Amino acid sequence: MNTGSNGTEAAVAADEAKPTTRGERVEPGEGEREAAEKPLGSRAPEFVKARKTLHLSWQVGVFVVGLAVVAAGAAMLVLPGPGWVVIFGGMAIWATEFVWAQLVLRWTKRKVSEAAQRALDPRVRRRNITLTVIGVVICAVLAGIYLWKFGITLPWKIES
Repeated sequence: MNTGSNGTEAAVAADEAKPTTRGERVEPGEGEREAAEKPLGSRAPEFVKARKTLHLSWQVGVFVVGLAVVAAGAAMLVLPGPGWVVIFGGMAIWATEFVWAQLVLRWTKRKVSEAAQRALDPRVRRRNITLTVIGVVICAVLAGIYLWKFGITLPWKIES
């Protein structure tokens, strides 16, 4: 299809920074470079991918190992241990084989990066510090009222 251009406009347009949905500018090749470095899909060795039954058993093994790690992380949410870290480790194991896990991890990394950038914003930091101070003052007042009323007595030994 002839658009009336001689091809130079496309080259110039490709070199310009592209606006994103949020209005910030992304340098050319930034998103494409990330996508080119880590393509979606199985990272199984080629000899495993070449045989369908071997690849299926590889996927089952990866799923079972990832499920065990995610289950251990879920248990660590209520038991002592680094629950979220282990859960994301299990997701990383799944991401070696399953596209849906790769997409979940990319989304999670993007959200964590956005939250970290928001936390560095001076207005947000001031708000967080103010809310923390208010919470500490409320806890101190409640503890003072408790000690004034009951003294240093454990709650299960209060008679009236």
